[in-house]
Amino acid sequence: MDRHNTRLRREYLYRKSLESKEKTIFERKARIRDALESGKAIPSDLKKDAALMKKDIFLDEAQANPTSHIDDEYAQAGVNDPKVLITTSRDPSSRLQQFAKEMRLVFPGAQRINRGGYVMKEICDACRANDVTDLIILHEHRGQPDGLIVSHFPYGPTAYFSLHNVVLRHDIPDRGTVSEQFPHLIFNNFNSNLGARFQNILKFLFPPPKEDSKRVMTFSNDSDFISFRHHVFYKMGKDVTLSEVGPRFEMRGYEIKLGTVEDEATADTEWVNRPYSNAARKGKLML
Repeated sequence: MDRHNTRLRREYLYRKSLESKEKTIFERKARIRDALESGKAIPSDLKKDAALMKKDIFLDEAQANPTSHIDDEYAQAGVNDPKVLITTSRDPSSRLQQFAKEMRLVFPGAQRINRGGYVMKEICDACRANDVTDLIILHEHRGQPDGLIVSHFPYGPTAYFSLHNVVLRHDIPDRGTVSEQFPHLIFNNFNSNLGARFQNILKFLFPPPKEDSKRVMTFSNDSDFISFRHHVFYKMGKDVTLSEVGPRFEMRGYEIKLGTVEDEATADTEWVNRPYSNAARKGKLML
């Protein structure tokens, strides 16, 4: 099994290594094609390429953008329902254990395991052996949940989030009952490429809902803080009653690794938030 996983990983990394070259060629072809179609002169840096690409500039509709590692990562998304496993850091407090139990109810069909003395490689091997699609790891600081890791199998990515203002279910007054229906998802203000990447990582944790589902999960981005809310709604004539189920929290992504969580030390970093690296450029990352 280890040799099989190693071979699949090596093939994935090889395909990923070809991405940059394929994307560059595709973009240069597109620039030449756009210049010819608009009747403008071909840019000087592309004149040599124009002669070489003469027969292959005009692409058929079937020829889409070059494939990327994202196509491999979520190739089975929508074919099979996700299978999510939830665990915690070592020696969790009672509050983190309670939060993990509530997070298990958020994801339909999810399972929770006690961390115990397992090392991360053992957990990841068990995930692959049991066809787990995503591993969620919850962290805490002095009894307060403060971190969430989402690792997608078998190739990655692994996204790291900090958690803020966590409110557990039993702290929400007049909370609704937990539904087992597959939820509708609402994503707000994930407009940039980075926002779309985080949106994919989060949305593929949930199976497609049925039209009559009364359960809603909301991820709303405001200044790079993603507010998570969990509601059920009821229709009474023309009126709609919305009831919060919980838990609720804010999360902020700070890193994406191109690999699973046990490869943290060796996996390539796709993106990392360095808030003090360029003080002159202060902008919102996901808008």
